Amino acid sequence: MEIVTKIAPIALALIMLGLGLGLTTQDFTRVLRNPKDFLVGFIAQLIILPIVAFLLIKILNTPTEIALGVMIIAAAPGGITSNVLTKFAKGDVALSISLTAIISIISIITVPLIVFTSANILGIDLVSQEINLTGTALKMAGVVAVPVILGMIIRKFADNFISSKISFIDKITGFLFLIVFIAIWIEERENIFEYLSQAGLVVLILNVVMMLIAYNIAKIFASGTEQKKCIAIECGLQNGTLAVFVATQISNEIVYLIPTAAYALIMYITGFLFIYFLRNKI
Repeated sequence: MEIVTKIAPIALALIMLGLGLGLTTQDFTRVLRNPKDFLVGFIAQLIILPIVAFLLIKILNTPTEIALGVMIIAAAPGGITSNVLTKFAKGDVALSISLTAIISIISIITVPLIVFTSANILGIDLVSQEINLTGTALKMAGVVAVPVILGMIIRKFADNFISSKISFIDKITGFLFLIVFIAIWIEERENIFEYLSQAGLVVLILNVVMMLIAYNIAKIFASGTEQKKCIAIECGLQNGTLAVFVATQISNEIVYLIPTAAYALIMYITGFLFIYFLRNKI
């Protein structure tokens, strides 16, 4: 897992820099003007999604290491991809960007908290590996929060230039995401299908069930159809590169990465099918 361990932090930092370059202060102040839809998405993604994931790993009696891997991807917030697919679905792109931006920054606290709490409940002793919650949060701040803030600063001083290159930046970040997962498949090509057979079902159910739950919650509490689409997609498309980074920080074992690799493949298939449904039935 040497290649993945080395490239994941760099790829994640560049992806988060790309996210920051696409942000303006309006993406944050918008939440204050219309907090209702944001809170629905926030609660669905940061609270309901991890709870659903934990219930699934218990119901399906998922092997312990795979189960923690599932909790890692469940803890990772939506990435830039969710913004792009929200646009395809004719959802509320502005809300999607606000959710991605704010939850990504908050994730430096929420992700370690969810992962370490899950590890304790599952009986996995991460502390014995000289890993702790605070240290993980600080490392995440370095590759998540700092690049986002730096990107916003660059955008502020070079707004016209950056605005004209946003499409290109989005393509670059998507390419970086792809590189990380190709590296996983290459390094573990002999074992990957065995791991996928263990993780595929639980992440497929998690992905589909969570999009449906989020959509129906938004149907009750969100303000309109565009917001429902956005919140459902945000809860179905997780930041796989962030999950890979976290997994490589807590262990050198590839098994913790497998649910993320499986989820990354599945979420695009189910995501586009869900978008087809949203665009043609609503």
